[in-house]
Amino acid sequence: MPSKPSHGKQKRTFNPLERPDRIMGKLEGKIAVITGGSTGIGFATAQSFVAEGAYVFITGRRQSELDTAVKQLGKNVAAVQGDISKLADLDRLFALVKEQKGRIDVLLANPGAGVIAPLARTTEEQFDHTFDINAKGTFFTVQKALPLMPDGSCVVITGSLLSIKAAPGLGTLAASKAALGLLYARGHWN
Repeated sequence: MPSKPSHGKQKRTFNPLERPDRIMGKLEGKIAVITGGSTGIGFATAQSFVAEGAYVFITGRRQSELDTAVKQLGKNVAAVQGDISKLADLDRLFALVKEQKGRIDVLLANPGAGVIAPLARTTEEQFDHTFDINAKGTFFTVQKALPLMPDGSCVVITGSLLSIKAAPGLGTLAASKAALGLLYARGHWN
């Protein structure tokens, strides 16, 4: 069966990372903060937000990964090295955001720490590290961001299916993600 003639038209798929600057993005003029923004879900979200016109602050613990992320993102991005489990690092992050942009329209709290260890062999240090980042760090990230968030702004917290269905060796990670779900999914902001 012969194919239909194309009449000179080529089908082109839309890639937001290649969109012309003259097209206004959905997030044009918005300010976003993404914790864990140098790799994985955080980095992919930063790419999407920048492509849609947002100015994005990314954070992470490893400066080399932040530097690589900034080079890949190119424009409308600032990297702030820090550990969300350390309140002084969060204070420094949000002071910089306030000084440079004055507000946050979108906060993606994207914690990602965990160890693979059966319950019987999980150490106190492993437990504390996981909860310090995933639960404590996220809690205080949201708390410290709220004063910079005007009406209509948005908080998104990256969770995990592990919070409702644990897997072998991931009990500490599952518990830390479940803590986030219980606190934020129920709207306990006050």
